[in-house]
Amino acid sequence: MSAPRNDGPIGVFDSGVGGLSVLRHIRALLPHEDLLYIADSGNAPYGDKPPDWIRERSIALAGWLAGRGAKAIVIACNTATAAAAGALRERLALPVIGMEPAVKPAAAATRTGVVGVLATVGTLKSAQFAALLDRFAGGIEVVTQPCPGLVECVERGELDDPATQALVSRYVAPLLARGADTIVLGCTHYPFLRPLIAAAAGPQVALIETGGAVARQLERRLHETVVARHHEMRGRDAFYASGDADLAARVMRRLWADDTPVEPLPASLAQPA
Repeated sequence: MSAPRNDGPIGVFDSGVGGLSVLRHIRALLPHEDLLYIADSGNAPYGDKPPDWIRERSIALAGWLAGRGAKAIVIACNTATAAAAGALRERLALPVIGMEPAVKPAAAATRTGVVGVLATVGTLKSAQFAALLDRFAGGIEVVTQPCPGLVECVERGELDDPATQALVSRYVAPLLARGADTIVLGCTHYPFLRPLIAAAAGPQVALIETGGAVARQLERRLHETVVARHHEMRGRDAFYASGDADLAARVMRRLWADDTPVEPLPASLAQPA
């Protein structure tokens, strides 16, 4: 594969629309870069799928982005990072930026010594998450809460529905009962539910996400590999979705911009092999 070019886009993918919570940090920090985003909404959520399936799907999506000239790949999904980041770095001759739940900053921020983590089943079961706890959670208690159904709420655009609010309250309550004063939003979909989570947790509880840290790491890698753009034109955004592209477009326009154009993924990528 040829070396990435300065004018190539940054390729970003997620199991669905949740990665837009990372993309907004990338756009704010790197306003001149072109962004190419895949919402694999037809296969969301990834959290209940086998790691081998997630790895092969991630390889296919990242390969398509690289084929479109992407100069860096951002895995805007904790579950996909855990399953596939290593495989992508072995296969692609360009920076691959993953993400992980913000256990380290949460451990530094907690006053009670109890940190809660809201995440998918896949993330919480991963070896990467276990290693994260070994590295950064010494001396504190980490209370984990799998959150089945929350990704689907965001994918449907149900950000403030009573049913979504009830689900959020159900998942936050056990963390509060254990004394958590800091909650990690361990899935990129969850920042879009931040108002509900904050209301359920109360003002005394800090909520931490990792989109900003991912954007800063991407910026560092672009400068290290000398492929950052330096002109003053605003970068372009391009969006693709699997599954019901019309539904994805409606939700993405709510989460990103009213005029967001969303194209269906090519048939060869619409569904995994």
